[in-house]
Amino acid sequence: MPLRSMCLSLCALLLSACTPAPSAEQEAALAADTVVTNVNVLTWQDQLPRFLTKQTIVIDEGVITAVSDAIDNTRIGAATQVIDGQGGYVLAGFTEMHGHVPAAVNFGGMPERYADDMLYLYVANGVTTVRGMLGYTNQLELKRDIASGARMGPTLILAGPSFNDNTVESPEQAAARVQEHVAQGWDLLKIHPGLQLDEYRAVAAAARQAGIDFAGHVPEAVGIDVAMAEGQRTIDHLDGYLRFVDAINRPITDDELQRLVEMTVASDMTVVPTQALWATLIGAGDAEQLAAYPELDLVPERVREGWLNYYASQGSSYFNVEHAQVQQENRKRLLKALYDARAKIVFGTDAPQLFSVPGFSIHHEIRYMLDAGIPLDAIYYSATEAAADYFATHDLKIGRVAQGYQADFMLLSENPLDRPAVLRQPTGVMVRGQWLDRASIAAKLEEIRSAYR
Repeated sequence: MPLRSMCLSLCALLLSACTPAPSAEQEAALAADTVVTNVNVLTWQDQLPRFLTKQTIVIDEGVITAVSDAIDNTRIGAATQVIDGQGGYVLAGFTEMHGHVPAAVNFGGMPERYADDMLYLYVANGVTTVRGMLGYTNQLELKRDIASGARMGPTLILAGPSFNDNTVESPEQAAARVQEHVAQGWDLLKIHPGLQLDEYRAVAAAARQAGIDFAGHVPEAVGIDVAMAEGQRTIDHLDGYLRFVDAINRPITDDELQRLVEMTVASDMTVVPTQALWATLIGAGDAEQLAAYPELDLVPERVREGWLNYYASQGSSYFNVEHAQVQQENRKRLLKALYDARAKIVFGTDAPQLFSVPGFSIHHEIRYMLDAGIPLDAIYYSATEAAADYFATHDLKIGRVAQGYQADFMLLSENPLDRPAVLRQPTGVMVRGQWLDRASIAAKLEEIRSAYR
C-alpha cells in the first residue's frame, strides 16, 4: 500500500477510536421523527414544580424517547422535523377528567362536522386527553379513529351510557349491564343520580369482578361513605359531599369540612371538582360575563342561543338560585380543605355544557380554582401529573413530559407559573407526536368560527 494511503487509513482509524460512541440519547435523536430544541420543561418533584432548562425533546412514533440537555443536535437526521423552542416553556398536555364527547354521527341533528370540531377545540387549547363521561352511539369509533390517526383529537378514555334510574331497573339488570359495557369495549362505567342502594352495590360488585372502573356522581340514596367503601374511582362535582352533610342550602361547618376531608383521605378517593360549570348550573355565575365569552362563536348557533336563552330565563337548572352563592362558597371551602389535606384532586370542566366550550373551559376552571385558594402550580399538577398517576393502572402513559410517555404537550412563550393567560395562546401543541403550530391552530379556529356564524 502506498505510504500516503497507509497514513490516511491510520489517521481514520485513530480518529474513529478517539471519537466517543453516540450515547443512547444521541442514537434516539438520530432515529427521531421530531426534535424540539431549546425549551424549559415544567415538571414536578414531590408535587413541587421545577424546570428542566435548555432541554431537547426527542419524539419517535408519537412517543418521547428522550428529554435531555446533552443531546448533540448536529446528529439529527435530515428527515427529522426540528422545532426550535426559542427558550420557551413546555407543559404537559392537560387531561380533561370529566369531559364529554359527541357521537361520531347523528348527534342530535348537529352539523356533520360537529364531532370533529369539538375534538379539535380540545387540542387547540392543549387538552390532549379526555376522559369522556357519557357514552353515545358510535363514540368508540371516534376513539379508534383518533388512535389510528384518521381523525385529529385528544386521546379518549370513554365511559359508556350512564347507570341511572332510567337505565337500571333492578340489581340483577344492573350487574348484567356492567358485563354488556365490558363486552362493548367501554373503558369505565358512568354513575348518574337515581340509582337505588341495592342497584349501586350490584354495579360496584360487578365492576370489581370485571376489573373496570366506575365513577361520576354519587346517587342520593347511596352517599359518599358507601361510594368510598365500594371503590368508586372518582367523585365528581362535589355536590355529593354537600348533600351528605345536608349543606346545599346553608353554610357548611368546620367540623363537617373536617369530617369530609378525613373520609376522603382515608379512602384514598380522587375528586374532580368542576367548579366553573357548577357555578353556572347552580346560578352562581355572572350572566353578563358568561354571555361575553369570546369562544361561544365556536359552537353551532343553535347551541349558543340555547345556552343564552336558557340561562337568561332560568338562571339555574338544579338548585334554588336563592342559595346559589351559599353553595358556591361551600364548594370553595371544601375544595381548599381537600387541597390542604393533600387529597387527590384531578382537573375536570364537564365540557361541553352551558357556556363550557371544549378546551376553552380550562381557562375558566383555572380561574375558579384560583378563587378557591388553590395555587396555580397545583392546578397544573391536577391536570397533568395527577392524571398520569391516575392512569398508571391503565397502562396509559400520559400527563408527563418524560421518556416513554406519549408526546403530548404545549409549547408556551412565557413561564406558565407567572400567569395562566399564556395558556390561551400556545406557540404550538404536540398531540401524540403531531405538531400543531400557532398559525395552523388559528386558521382552523377561524374556519370553525365561520362555519357556525
